[in-house]
Amino acid sequence: MSEPTSSPAAGFALDSAFDVGSVNPRLYGSFVEHMGRCVYTGIYEPGHPAADADGLRQDVLELVRELGVTTVRYPGGNFVSGYRWEDSVGPREERPTRLDLAWKSTETNEFGLGEFMDFCGRTGMEPMMAVNLGTRGVEDAIRLLEYANHPGGTELSDRRVADGAKEPYGIRMWCLGNEMDGPWQTGHKTPEEYGRLAAETARAMRQIDPNLELVACGSSSSAMPTFASWESTVLQATYDLVDYVSLHAYYEEIDGDRDSFLASAVDMEHFIESVVATCDHVRARLKADKRINLSFDEWNVWYQKRPNLHAVEEWQQAPRLLEDVYTVTDAVVFGSLLIALLRHADRVTSASLAQLVNVIAPIMTEPGGAAWRQTTFYPFAQASAYGRGRVLRVEVDSPTYATARFGEVPLLHATAVIDDESGDITVFAVNRSQTDALPLKVDLRGVDAHTLVEHLVLADGDPEAVNTADRPDRVTPQPATGTAVTDGVLHAELAPLSWNMIRLARRNA
Repeated sequence: MSEPTSSPAAGFALDSAFDVGSVNPRLYGSFVEHMGRCVYTGIYEPGHPAADADGLRQDVLELVRELGVTTVRYPGGNFVSGYRWEDSVGPREERPTRLDLAWKSTETNEFGLGEFMDFCGRTGMEPMMAVNLGTRGVEDAIRLLEYANHPGGTELSDRRVADGAKEPYGIRMWCLGNEMDGPWQTGHKTPEEYGRLAAETARAMRQIDPNLELVACGSSSSAMPTFASWESTVLQATYDLVDYVSLHAYYEEIDGDRDSFLASAVDMEHFIESVVATCDHVRARLKADKRINLSFDEWNVWYQKRPNLHAVEEWQQAPRLLEDVYTVTDAVVFGSLLIALLRHADRVTSASLAQLVNVIAPIMTEPGGAAWRQTTFYPFAQASAYGRGRVLRVEVDSPTYATARFGEVPLLHATAVIDDESGDITVFAVNRSQTDALPLKVDLRGVDAHTLVEHLVLADGDPEAVNTADRPDRVTPQPATGTAVTDGVLHAELAPLSWNMIRLARRNA
């Protein structure tokens, strides 16, 4: 392989006085759905050598902690539109087995609400609960809320206590259904039907606790024919009752068009900005004071057009569904999507990587065997660890390249986060060029004097390189060479097709 050549330099200037907004820790959330092997043989596998007395795989829990997940959305996803929460509580031996219509699987309910809350407690994650507005509605939502959050003295809260949870779960964030605009959804609704149901449900839940944070379903993708009109109609009905509207987006390489795939974040940023505009239009129309924020509670690289890798029969228990194996190229796009979320941290104040284990996930397992990190694990873990504080405004000056889907796109996609307490800065940057290194210059004179701490790069000479159970560390972040701060300017060279994390510490006067 020939050595990469260098493109003309790209760069930007940082000034601590110009920011986008503060990062809400909920931006680093994930998603656990009763789908495929996310739960069974993923998180929960009694009898596994690493399982504890409750069946939770400690090797997986250790990786979840390392990943830095802050919130976890549960139990779906499409699964929630047929979910009977009562099936998932009480003694395991008394829980019924049900058909899951969403994924044509069989659900044993062996892992239920109590086990999920235990999982959250052991990993330090905040639960984000979804209610069933597909086959159920207002009554189901308030019964679940009473069971979960009321201290005691009622039939449902006392049932929770009898089930082993003396203290209320205290779940603060609730999703009002899932993808109700989608014809595939059990109990699919028109925007008018969903808007009214969501409003009625939100109003009833707030009668129990007015301080809940509620998420209304937005469009399941920006390609939906009802996109934007759905948000407008739903928010017209729910604006004073909800705090968030949801966004879902997945990206994949289509027909070998890798240049466009690498620019997927262009679409994500346009999606975010379109939803923000719609929210603010409704706000103006209603003359409302409050502002609706965005919960990007499903996002990832997902190869939907590829056939499933494993043979699956209908009504299996925990079938192997959507077990995508992620390449270095996928990880670079994944990191670029993270950058897009950070660049809109003023309005995207919650997000959920879909999903956490095995199902289009950064963590993979084998039943009875190992757990390992996919390539996408590393950008998320680095962003969660060091992308805390204020997002500084980054206006990139970069050479561009042509894409079939998005026209001319900058080779550099970047953001920067400053920790105001320490003054430390972390730059996250992607080089979208498949062949050329990209020189980077960052003017730091607006952020005091800084020294380089480290520059880690995720790249590989083989763009198809992956991590597997046999070679779990085939792709890992490596130290970059030649990066330096000179006269208030950061100089670095970004490898072709790479995700980069550059950490800078404020130099003491």
